Amino acid sequence: MALRGIGYAGRRVRQSFTHFENGPRLVWDMLRSREMVVRTRSGITMHVPNVPGARFPVYEVNADDVYRLGELLDGLRPDFVGIDVGGHIGSFSTAVLNRFPGATMHAYEASPSTADWLERNAAANGLQEHLHVHREAVSDHEGTLEFVDNGQASAHNGLTAPDGLGTVVSVPCVTFAQAHAAAGGHVDLVKSDAEGAEYGFILTSDPALWTSVQRVVMEYHPVEGHSLGDLVAYFEAVGISLVRDEPSPDVPGLGNAWFARTA
Repeated sequence: MALRGIGYAGRRVRQSFTHFENGPRLVWDMLRSREMVVRTRSGITMHVPNVPGARFPVYEVNADDVYRLGELLDGLRPDFVGIDVGGHIGSFSTAVLNRFPGATMHAYEASPSTADWLERNAAANGLQEHLHVHREAVSDHEGTLEFVDNGQASAHNGLTAPDGLGTVVSVPCVTFAQAHAAAGGHVDLVKSDAEGAEYGFILTSDPALWTSVQRVVMEYHPVEGHSLGDLVAYFEAVGISLVRDEPSPDVPGLGNAWFARTA
């Protein structure tokens, strides 16, 4: 495990120099600062709390390209509308809008402290007109839900967060129908990293809401009584097919999945 940790840290240091304009400053900030300012070579600026759970999604999106953005966005109309469930500090939505400046993203972030960073990054990139921040969770019901929030903009906040990671908080939540309506009633792209809430908000939603959706990318999580197969069956019924599944080699029931409309 120690050797694996050293290898991971070394890769992130290398990526700081190869994928970001201010690599030396990033490495210094990792060692010394409470906050990092990440500047990508494509012109994105991200303000990031200097904690591992906040840093790694920025590197995953902008260095590892875990969402395969070129392939994911290929063929979408230039002014497409997307919903980003689990918007975190904005890594995914800002990267999408950097490639498609005419698009609109609606980012949902349940953690109050993380949503502060999301709003800050929307402003830092001049995206207030195209990146709409919703300080809510997306769930199977309207009202409130409880989840674990460690207050440090961690991407691990959520329903499946490990015991002891943070504090249980109550946050407002909306259904996918409400998120769909807030996006104008036409959605082309859905990204979900809902830390366990994906089964609830997708499987209970009206299939008619997905008729305009062309692409879905998500991280699915181990939730008792559910599996990726449930999502595959649901999307197949509305003409959206699984095109790639990358399961975690370490955690059963965890992985990334890509879907595309075929009918």
